[in-house]
Amino acid sequence: MRTPLSWLAGRYSLGARSVRAAALGSVIASIAIIVTGGIVRVTGSGLGCTDWPMCTGETLAPTAEMGVHGAIEFGNRLLTGALCAVVGWVVITARLQEKPMPAVLRGGWAQFWIVVLNAIVGGVTVWMRLSPYIVAAHFLAATLLLTAAVYTWHAAYADTGVDADADADGAGHGAPGSVARIRSLSGALVAVTALLVVVGTLATGSGPHAGDSSDVARMPFDWTAVTVVHGVLAGAVLVLAGALLSVLPEDGFGAARRKAVVFAAVLLGQGLVGLVQSLTALPSLLVMLHLLGSALVWTGVLQVHFTVRSACSGRGGPPGGAPLPRARGASTYV
Repeated sequence: MRTPLSWLAGRYSLGARSVRAAALGSVIASIAIIVTGGIVRVTGSGLGCTDWPMCTGETLAPTAEMGVHGAIEFGNRLLTGALCAVVGWVVITARLQEKPMPAVLRGGWAQFWIVVLNAIVGGVTVWMRLSPYIVAAHFLAATLLLTAAVYTWHAAYADTGVDADADADGAGHGAPGSVARIRSLSGALVAVTALLVVVGTLATGSGPHAGDSSDVARMPFDWTAVTVVHGVLAGAVLVLAGALLSVLPEDGFGAARRKAVVFAAVLLGQGLVGLVQSLTALPSLLVMLHLLGSALVWTGVLQVHFTVRSACSGRGGPPGGAPLPRARGASTYV
């Protein structure tokens, strides 16, 4: 059975640059939905629209009486429609390539269904009057969408035959390592960063920004204790990033090393923002910057992981489990 996309694919084709641009656009849109969700929360506009999917029981859009809070909440809902358009463009550009792009198509459709999931969780958030647990689930669903978007972005380069992780030949001397060790460190880095993000939602759910000016329940955790755990996890992520960087050789892994350095820098910046906001009673602007930093940290760790995985599979480095060249400047096993 032919679909409209298969009919279009038989008559038109798009260049590889279009699918890479569309995939990047979906990453940017996914980060934007996280940041605008934060704006809704810190401005107390979470119940600006008192119902879902309608804004009120009688109107789809907010009324003038609902003021700026209604406009902010409704604007965030409209952004979901724009996000659907961006994800749809990813699917279309991938389908209209002369060379099949199954990984990008899978990533695009995954994003579509996650957008649907996120919209439903957003509706439940309103129905549950901003339950902090549902708000946390809403944020994690948005982070899941960002995960699919970054995967699709990475796959767009691999499937178009343009290796975004291509490395120049490096000297490659220093401490020897193995593919298995590098894979393990990369996986651990992603896992601990994911735990860092989850604990961050507990800190948010225990903090003062409930999302509305009314009396909204908070999570029954000690905010200071959760924040300390969050900071310790951030330190663990930084240590893991350094450990991974120390065992990555330059031969075939130059891109992974560069991305690990950028990731560590973003993590340090995020930690600084988090420290300042915790010492200054969580001002709204810093909370929003911290949300943006969270999205950039998660994007960065996924970029490192996908790049390491590509290099280990042979596109940028030795295949299998063969010993790797030494990392520059090291002289012992790490």
